[in-house]
Amino acid sequence: MAFEELLNDPVIQKYLHELVGPTGMPVAAAPPDGEVTDEELAEELGLELNDVRRALFILYENDLASYRRLRDEDSGWLTYLWTFEYESIPEQLESEMRRLLEALEQRRRYENENEFYLCGQCQIRFEFGEAMEFGFECPQCGSQLETMDNDRLIDAMEMRIEELGDELNVDTEPDIDGAIDA
Repeated sequence: MAFEELLNDPVIQKYLHELVGPTGMPVAAAPPDGEVTDEELAEELGLELNDVRRALFILYENDLASYRRLRDEDSGWLTYLWTFEYESIPEQLESEMRRLLEALEQRRRYENENEFYLCGQCQIRFEFGEAMEFGFECPQCGSQLETMDNDRLIDAMEMRIEELGDELNVDTEPDIDGAIDA
C-alpha cells in the first residue's frame, strides 16, 4: 500500500489519532519526505515544539518514526533528524487486532465461567464469591444484590470475536459451552 493510500485510509487515520491524540495528529497526518527536524515541523505546522516532540516520540515508540542525531561542531548542540516509517502500519494493526481478539476471548471465558450479582442502586457488579462475603448486600448502600444476566454482553463479545476472526482469516469455532474460540 502506497504511503498516500495509507494516510487516506480512515482506519489508519483513527489508529494514528489514537496514538498521538488531537494535538499530535497534524504531525502524524502530514509526514514530510525524507528527514526533518522537530523545529522545522513545528514551524511548518504552526504547532508548539513540545506538542511536535511528544507526537514524534510516540511515533518513535510505536516504530513509526526513527531519528538520527547530529552534533553541531561549534555549539555542541544535538539536532534530531526524523524520518517517518509508516510501511509497517498494516502489520501493526493486524497485531493490535490479534491482541484484541485474545483479550476478548479471555474476557468471554471469564464471563462464562463466573456468576455475577449487581446492586441495582450503585450499579456495582460482584462475582459470586464477593457477593457471598457481603451476604448478598451491597457494601456501599446496603441494597440487596440481584443475580446479573450477562448473556447480552457475552453475545456481543462473541459477535465481535467472530468479526475479528473473519477480518484476520482465523477460524473461530464454538467452545464446549457454545462460545466461539479462535
